Amino acid sequence: MQKPLILLSLLGSLAVTACANTGAAYEPIVDGPVSESYAADLASCQQLATEHAYLNANTRTDALIGAGIGAIAGVADDEVSDTEGAVAGAVVGAIAGAGAGAAEVNDERRQIVIECLQGRGHRVVG
Repeated sequence: MQKPLILLSLLGSLAVTACANTGAAYEPIVDGPVSESYAADLASCQQLATEHAYLNANTRTDALIGAGIGAIAGVADDEVSDTEGAVAGAVVGAIAGAGAGAAEVNDERRQIVIECLQGRGHRVVG
């Protein structure tokens, strides 16, 4: 039972880190000509987006909810003991919940870049 848990933990961690900074590094489409200040504004907006942390309260809540649901599902598994099932379910659920939370933060970071550029007068369409 330990080997699958370790493998799932590593895969989950890899999945969460694989999307690190992609939202903040987003380069949006601009309608029309790009002004001289665009590159500096883009860099500034991307930096602002990185301040929105992946491990925020919402991500922790998603991980805890996932752990709880996973633990309940693990106890229902008849092929392992209740303790093993609960622990395995909690680990898998926490990884899934944290991954979902991190993906949500990634989308929020992308939106921060877009709105920041729009606020600075750039015609960003997405």
